[in-house]
Amino acid sequence: MDLAFKPLVPGMRWLLYIAAVLVLLAGLQLFVFTEQSGTAFAWTIANPLAAAFLGAAYWASVAIEALAGHQQIWANARIAVPTVLVFTVLTLAATLLNRAKLHIGDGFAVVTQAVTWGWLAIYVAVPLLLVFVLIVQARTPGSDPPRLAPLPAWICAVLVIQAILLLGTGIAMFALPDQANAFWPFLLTPFMAQAIGVWLISLGVAAAHALYERDARRLRPAAVGYVLLVVLQFIALARYPDLFEWGSAGGIIYLIALGTMLVVGAACLIGQRPRTYRARLVSSS
Repeated sequence: MDLAFKPLVPGMRWLLYIAAVLVLLAGLQLFVFTEQSGTAFAWTIANPLAAAFLGAAYWASVAIEALAGHQQIWANARIAVPTVLVFTVLTLAATLLNRAKLHIGDGFAVVTQAVTWGWLAIYVAVPLLLVFVLIVQARTPGSDPPRLAPLPAWICAVLVIQAILLLGTGIAMFALPDQANAFWPFLLTPFMAQAIGVWLISLGVAAAHALYERDARRLRPAAVGYVLLVVLQFIALARYPDLFEWGSAGGIIYLIALGTMLVVGAACLIGQRPRTYRARLVSSS
């Protein structure tokens, strides 16, 4: 690696790895033990499809954070960082707004309460640590490598639409959770509407950031996460098909959105052309 390129600092690498482990555990709680959130999660999720949605999103994040942590160059890892920061801050906000729903108090088992306190500790600590490490990362000398796998215009156009749709829907669900069932294709409580809204906002941030990077190589962690998210969401739908409103406008838009995410993720992975990329990177150094 050319020393002129800004490296991923060790603190950021390890924080991304730790975050990957944490979301792996959260995904296990929700995607595997989907109908046991009353004892195995920080709050009870009545609709198992909603729980599976969150579990799928957490597991897709494992790929994004682990692959970002594996990068040597900061430019190839940073797609994960704004998304993680926005997600953790907003998840803490949603948790505090709905603190009455948390599994805290004498009515819950000790283990369940421990899971809940662990949830709170994670969402307080991670954004603070991330901001600190991000300052260190920003002060590290070095430049970005050239964009050698530029995104085609059609992918950029799709990303613009995704960013607008995801951010708009996510903000609406977070700000007006009581109205979410009017357009969302499966039933949500206000807490779950805000939790899913946080994920949509975070994905919208990732789409907007992808437009900033405009390079398939820099988007590899997010591209893998995109594909994995779609696969896991379809598995969730296959598990609970009766809980999804297939013929509704919201259901159709939901499925189309998943399809576009799969196409964009796959196209970015194909567009990297690793051998060509490495050869061009060496020649440009």
